[in-house]
Amino acid sequence: MKTIQKLSLLVLALITISACSNDDDASPQTNQETTLNIVETAQANAELSLLVEAVIQTGLTDALSANGERTVFAPTNTAFTAFLNTNGFDSLAEVPNDILTQVLLNHVITDTNITSSVLIGNRGYVNTLATGPNDTNLSLYYNGMNGVMLNGASTVTTADIETTNGIVHVVDAVIGLPTIATFATSNPDLSSLVAALQLADTGTPTVPYIETVSNSQAGPFTVFAPTNDAFTALLEELELNSLEDVDAATADAILTYHIVNNANVQSSQLSSGIVTTLGGDITADASAFTLTDANNRVSAIITTLVDIQATNGVVHAIDTVLLPPQ
Repeated sequence: MKTIQKLSLLVLALITISACSNDDDASPQTNQETTLNIVETAQANAELSLLVEAVIQTGLTDALSANGERTVFAPTNTAFTAFLNTNGFDSLAEVPNDILTQVLLNHVITDTNITSSVLIGNRGYVNTLATGPNDTNLSLYYNGMNGVMLNGASTVTTADIETTNGIVHVVDAVIGLPTIATFATSNPDLSSLVAALQLADTGTPTVPYIETVSNSQAGPFTVFAPTNDAFTALLEELELNSLEDVDAATADAILTYHIVNNANVQSSQLSSGIVTTLGGDITADASAFTLTDANNRVSAIITTLVDIQATNGVVHAIDTVLLPPQ
């Protein structure tokens, strides 16, 4: 009898131990609370020492230490060294503070913590704190279809570093201030437009297109950018096989109807009436959000691809190529 009682107590003890063990497995894991802000996080990482130096030099320490939400893309020392070499500087101290400030602000998105889960598998635009014509915030293009690339030049290498006032993603290149060319070449949906610009440049273009859209000091321009689908539809309409079947002079004439000089017109500023392009007049309908050329061909402005702001102008994507009078 005593043996049975002892066995019963042993079984009960084992059941109790097992239950306690299972309870421990089911309890949530407690992560160590983040106590460092963005600047302190950068200071704690030896590979971000040049970023810290740049932040101090430009007086942005308080702004990046303040409470709130923000997303910061943090270039490594190697990235900053490459930036300095490319631009002919021996040190950060040689970079004019106004330029360096804008470059740093081009890595900051305010009022939101954007995690890698939002970026991966998606493409799109966000606005940074850097500013362009009329103090309009510059755009940043992200492509998360193969890793995460920014403006076609900077790749996220370490993502989702949490801080008390935002989230940090380490990147392998400084994100330079974007031009219209930056956004045309980085977005694969605009590759046909880039090909058309290059084609026009092989002749006697109205303006040297690639050089002009790449020049941060040019403009500002408002560009109505036909998508690849728009160019495909045009080729079918003209019964052509490819853009190579279009001569340079024709490409030039077409492109001029998509560029407005000395204007940085945001979508909210578009008004109905005549719009004078480099090539001639087109008609805008601000209510329908369309453009009509001299041939009564109507192109819709793609509402999800507007206000792409560069240093030398703004881009709005359209779904139909505009043509000169036929």
